Amino acid sequence: MPSSAAPSGSGTAASHDRRSRLHRPLIALLALALLAVAALVLPVPTPSEMRSWAVTAGPAGILLFVLANGLITVAPIPRTVFTLAAGLLFGPVGGVGVALAATTISAMLAFGLIRALGRDLVAPLLDRGTLRSIDGRLRRRGWLAVASLRLIPVVPFSILNYCSALSAIRWRQFLAGTVGVVPGTIAVVLLGDALTGSTSPTLIAVSVLCAAVGVVGLFVDARTRLPALPH
Repeated sequence: MPSSAAPSGSGTAASHDRRSRLHRPLIALLALALLAVAALVLPVPTPSEMRSWAVTAGPAGILLFVLANGLITVAPIPRTVFTLAAGLLFGPVGGVGVALAATTISAMLAFGLIRALGRDLVAPLLDRGTLRSIDGRLRRRGWLAVASLRLIPVVPFSILNYCSALSAIRWRQFLAGTVGVVPGTIAVVLLGDALTGSTSPTLIAVSVLCAAVGVVGLFVDARTRLPALPH
């Protein structure tokens, strides 16, 4: 009797797994359908209306946005959406200030949390090849390495935060290197401001210039030879 009960149990578990695999795509399709219906039925505010709401919210709205942006992007979540939203909601000047404040808060929180949690806990979650490559660059150039890596769009913001915390770089060097996000942040904020239709050609030129600065910085860093590691 015991030998016949085992196959029955395993068969039931296998059947349950198959049903679960079938249900997941159906649930995902249902969720997408509900979102599509909601987008068609519910009124979608225009960019100008969103800007008006942000102005009405005042300093409280700015503080809430900075805190939400800073806390959420500690996790490996792209910050580009928040940077674009900063330009849309707060305009070119306010948007740049808000985005840079939130970025600095997020970077320092991630750096501090990883250092506090310990390297043995976090290091296995990162790709070892990427970690070794970034750590070698950080050890050779310090804050300049952080700044140059911030200019590279394909280097995720959160991953660089984690790798920096796992390296021997000091927190002051890490904070100073965060200046590398400035050109890209300005460019994306001005793009978000342009969605309202009120951006001047001068600001568009500034956005293009900032993007060009990022590209030039990336090129110079790629062409510059890394110094030898200190013994």
